[in-house]
Amino acid sequence: MNKWPRGRWAWVAALGVATLLVLTVLDLGQHYDVQLGAVLALAIARALALSLAWLRPRAAMLVSLVTTAVTAALTTPVSSSEPWPWGTTAAFGHSFVIAIAGARGLGRREQISWWVVTQALGVVATALAPDRGSWRGLITMAVLSAVAVVVGDLIRTRGETNRRLVEQETISKAERAERERLQERARIARELHDVVAHHLSVVVVRADSAPHRLVDVPDSIRDEFTEIADAARVSLTEMRRVLRLLREPVEQPPMGELGPQPGLGELADLVESTRRAGADVRLAGEVPAGFDETVELTAYRIVQEGLSNAVRHAPHAAVEVSVKQSGGELVVTVQNTPPPGTPTPAPGGGHGLTGMRERVALVDGTVSAAPTPEGGYLVQAIIPVGKEVASGDHCHGG
Repeated sequence: MNKWPRGRWAWVAALGVATLLVLTVLDLGQHYDVQLGAVLALAIARALALSLAWLRPRAAMLVSLVTTAVTAALTTPVSSSEPWPWGTTAAFGHSFVIAIAGARGLGRREQISWWVVTQALGVVATALAPDRGSWRGLITMAVLSAVAVVVGDLIRTRGETNRRLVEQETISKAERAERERLQERARIARELHDVVAHHLSVVVVRADSAPHRLVDVPDSIRDEFTEIADAARVSLTEMRRVLRLLREPVEQPPMGELGPQPGLGELADLVESTRRAGADVRLAGEVPAGFDETVELTAYRIVQEGLSNAVRHAPHAAVEVSVKQSGGELVVTVQNTPPPGTPTPAPGGGHGLTGMRERVALVDGTVSAAPTPEGGYLVQAIIPVGKEVASGDHCHGG
C-alpha cells in the first residue's frame, strides 16, 4: 500500500519537494523567457508530481509528463546553451519521480514503458520546435531516466525480497511452534502408552484370569470380574484411539478404523454400566437425539466425566443425569446428593473439569461445576445446538 514516508524520511521527502519547488522557480525565472505566474504554476505542478510519486505513482508520472509538455510549450530558452524541452530541474525532477514510482510498485515493464513515453515526448517537442533546442539535449534526459528506472527497480526488488524474508521467517517460526507442539503430543502419547495403557492391560489380564486363579469363586463374583475386564477393554480401546489421534494429527485414519464415537444414543448404556458397578444412578426423562456428532459426543463425555467424578468423590451417593433441549441449547446435568457419612476424598488434580471446559468451549458452550446448598455437587453444561429436534426422535432413559 502506497503511503507517505514515515519518521525522518517524511522530513527528507518534504524537504525534497520544497527544494524542487524553489529550484524550479529559480531555473525557469532565470534561464527561460516566461511570465512569473506561469513560472509559479509550473513549479507547483513539478513539486506536486514529486509529492504524488509516493502516494499515486502512475498519477505522478502523468502529472510530471504533462507539466514538462506545458513547460516546453510556454518557455523559450534565453540562450542556445539552455537545455530544452527538458530543463535542468525538469530532467532531475522527472527522474526522481520515475525512481520513486518504480520503488513504490511499478513493474519493470511499466517503468520501461514510461521511459519510452518520456523520450518520445522529448523527440516530439524537439521536432516541433527545432529552433528552441537540439537533439543532443535529449541524451541527458535519456541517461538520467534510464538510471532512474534501474534504481527504482532495484529498490522495489530489494523491498520485495525483504518482505519475502520476513514472511519466510514468520512461516519458520510457525513451523517450529507446530513441530514443538507435535513433539509434545508424541511425548504425551508415549507417556499414556507406557503408563496408563500398560496398567489397563494388566487389569484386563488379572480380571480375566482371576476366576481361574482363585478357588471356589461364586458366580456373582465371576460376573463382576468379567464386567471389570470388559470395562478395562473398552477403556483400553479408547486409550489407543487417543494415542492414534495424538500421533497422527494431520492425516486422521478413517472412522471405520477408529470405531464410531459415542453419542446420546449410548447414554442409557453408560448409565446402566455405571449402575452395574454399584453406583446409584438414574437417567431422568427422555434424552433428545439427532444433533451434530460433535455436540452429541461432547454431551456424552460430560456425562461420563460427571459420573466418574461422582463415583470417586461421593461414593454411594444418588446421582441423577439429565439431558434436555431448551430452545437452541442442550442442557446436560449431572447432580449427586450428599454422600452418606464422611467420604474420603479421592485423588485427582482437577484435570477432569479442565478437560470438560476445554471440550465444551470447542462447541461454544459453557460448563459450571459447584457444590449444591444441600451438600451435593452439580455439573451443568450448556451446549448451543441451533435447531429444534423432530418430535419422537428421542432416546429413552431408565
